[in-house]
Amino acid sequence: MARCFSFTASRDWFYRYSFGNAGLRSISSDFGDGTTMHCWVPRTYKISKPNLVLVHGFGANAMWQYGEHLRHFIDRFNVYVPDLLFFGESYTSRPERHESFQAQCLMRLMESQGVHRMSLVGVSYGGFVSYSLAAQFPDAVERIVLCCAGVCLEEKDMEDGLFKVPNLDEAANILLPQTPEKLRELMRFSFVKPARGVPSCFLADYIDVMCTDYVEEKRELIHSILVGRKLSNLPKITQPALIIWGAEDQIFPVELGYRLQRHVGESAKLVIIKNAGHAVNLEKAKEFAKHLKSFLVGSFQSPSPSSTHYHLFHQDHVD
Repeated sequence: MARCFSFTASRDWFYRYSFGNAGLRSISSDFGDGTTMHCWVPRTYKISKPNLVLVHGFGANAMWQYGEHLRHFIDRFNVYVPDLLFFGESYTSRPERHESFQAQCLMRLMESQGVHRMSLVGVSYGGFVSYSLAAQFPDAVERIVLCCAGVCLEEKDMEDGLFKVPNLDEAANILLPQTPEKLRELMRFSFVKPARGVPSCFLADYIDVMCTDYVEEKRELIHSILVGRKLSNLPKITQPALIIWGAEDQIFPVELGYRLQRHVGESAKLVIIKNAGHAVNLEKAKEFAKHLKSFLVGSFQSPSPSSTHYHLFHQDHVD
């Protein structure tokens, strides 16, 4: 008998409804070069509000990663939630796969909406893209939040055993799960306390709806992150930066958070959240939102030179 109900598709519909109910509308911009980008944009733009762009990482589309946080910012900002290339409804026929190209396309998307100044929040791969955008277009970015984004990793880190996977192919197999077993493995890597006892049929449904499009293109994105990467080639950004990391991140170890804070320097503040893994934005949603609001809404105070390596440990809260 054919399957007639999809929990994942229903959840996706719910997010789509909630984004629309929050005052956003869905648009697609065709750049005319084989590239189309989808984005949730304000139904009514308020010139008195600053602009905030929420950039997703690998996984489901942007709605799934920011659905729990939208309500914290929708009243204070003109909020934009794009789908990066090969995610959601965004696509390119061009061959470029590096995060710098993703950043250029994201900037074109924002400019097509009349947005020339913004703050950025980038989760994981979205942090790579956000960092690149801030480096390439410094006048366009006011503040930036980088969450569990291993921007400062190097190719030799894989050889040196920094990661729990032996090679890029295995990393891609986990980040792009095609079987319930691989999805369970991804959940174990991403959460300190992953959901247990989830039926395989639910996992298979999620894979069918969310993980089967543009698999090879996404593999190429993963390879482009690491191959040939050297910290010495990474430009420094100068915007006020908040770096958030899960203390028990198994995908991008917390060492990379310290490395990134040192690389950016005095304009960066590092917050480490205890009892959280790579999916800290989902696992500790309240703490994550609290730090974002404090940084994006409150006045940013740059650390003094003597506290360049300052970091905060936050106790676990009962949600």
